[in-house]
Amino acid sequence: MVQKNIVYLSCNSQKDLDNKAKKFIIERAEVAIKNKGNFSLVLSGGLTPVNVYTLLANEQVDFEKWHIYFGDERCFPLNHLERNSNVAESTWLSKVNIPKSNIFIIPAELGNTEGSLAYEEILDKNKPFDLVMLGLGDDGHIASLFPTHKYDNSKQVIAVSNAPKAPSDRISLTSSRLSNTDEVLFLISGKNKAHAFNQWKNGADLPANLISARNQITIMTFDVA
Repeated sequence: MVQKNIVYLSCNSQKDLDNKAKKFIIERAEVAIKNKGNFSLVLSGGLTPVNVYTLLANEQVDFEKWHIYFGDERCFPLNHLERNSNVAESTWLSKVNIPKSNIFIIPAELGNTEGSLAYEEILDKNKPFDLVMLGLGDDGHIASLFPTHKYDNSKQVIAVSNAPKAPSDRISLTSSRLSNTDEVLFLISGKNKAHAFNQWKNGADLPANLISARNQITIMTFDVA
């Protein structure tokens, strides 16, 4: 890990991790909105953040100034239940007052090439995110950046082909764009993540080791020992 300012938080249970993550996100949002009038958050895929989304949906928070982006997406049809955007929509975004114009989904239904080019146009490389959420796959992948895959890190968004996990076609933000943020929050839980997590901590050649942040990386873990 090249990032110097890293905070590790070992949680007592999955519920503890979920609640700490919810509180962390809300606190960062309050600071960003106070300082500049809005809060930009990049969501991660997978199952780990779903409980956090559900908790956020039940909070009495004014979400009107939140701006939502996605770290990656699977190339499924628009209404496919396994799209990261639809998971977030059904568990959280549809239940709160985030304006639709503030939710920037990845148009993966266009295919990985066209969809990646379209999302590249949406993102402003001169505007860092406030917070990027990431998980860690049991194979060491983050977003849809997989170990040993080569990609153009000068871009913000890339088309992913031949992903080792279905579907093979995906769209992902690059490590350089994910790192163009004030803070990063990793949520990692489950013994199946232990090997990849230990590899990461020991400096293995994993995509997570390309992630940095302007201010701080916070890593919340449960049951990865």
